[in-house]
Amino acid sequence: MAAEGEYESILCVKPDVNVYRIPPRASNRAYRAADWKLDTPDWSGRMRITAKGKVAFIKLEDKVSGELFAQAPVKEYPGIAVETVSDSSRYFVLRIQDDNGRSAFIGVGFGDRGDAFDFNVALQDHFKWVKQESEISKNARLGDSGPKLDLGFKEGQTITLNIGQGKKRDKPRPQSSGGIGLLPPPPGGKIAPPPSSGSSNHNTVQQTGGAATGCLLDLDSSNSNTVVQANKSSDLLWGDFAAPASSVPPLPQPPNSTNWIQF
Repeated sequence: MAAEGEYESILCVKPDVNVYRIPPRASNRAYRAADWKLDTPDWSGRMRITAKGKVAFIKLEDKVSGELFAQAPVKEYPGIAVETVSDSSRYFVLRIQDDNGRSAFIGVGFGDRGDAFDFNVALQDHFKWVKQESEISKNARLGDSGPKLDLGFKEGQTITLNIGQGKKRDKPRPQSSGGIGLLPPPPGGKIAPPPSSGSSNHNTVQQTGGAATGCLLDLDSSNSNTVVQANKSSDLLWGDFAAPASSVPPLPQPPNSTNWIQF
């Protein structure tokens, strides 16, 4: 039974419940509600489920006066105190007890399946809580009996702390957005022209034309007196090339040549 100092809590209340006298069970087979006189219940009233400590109590009371008709103490569920029937989910078999310890089995039934579901869930939740409390108490007892971890300093033991002597971290170098470092352009915004090459010993001028009038002018490769006349404008990158008059022979004129070159 429950201890004296524990309080009583209400788990579930159902206003309509029917009570039936059931025949004694002749064998080990489950109870069947079809064997009861379901049309003529022996008693009708209210059901109130309470809990005091780890024990739940199913109390059958009068609807008006609240007088107790019978109660069934439940120490475990499912168990012998509350059993289901094999042919319906709305009927159960309760083992009731009086103050003298005498017990009897009666049948109870609900008119609505929702009430039967609430009755079942209320008992399941209570004993689930009982199981959790038992595990917590067991773990607490095992923790108290086990060796305790001593984190205190022993006599004469010291500890050294280094404060403010952390390693200095190098500042990260800024990185360019492009990923490749490039030098800035020179001031003025202009790019200097490439230097002229004076080491060339000969220049070749090629003229294209037909087989009759075209000719190829080859400059003497051994002539080192070729003069390159630079353009007056300093902004041009390349100068005009001209060959000395003495080094290039005059072109022969055809007999019937005009100002046009025939191809």
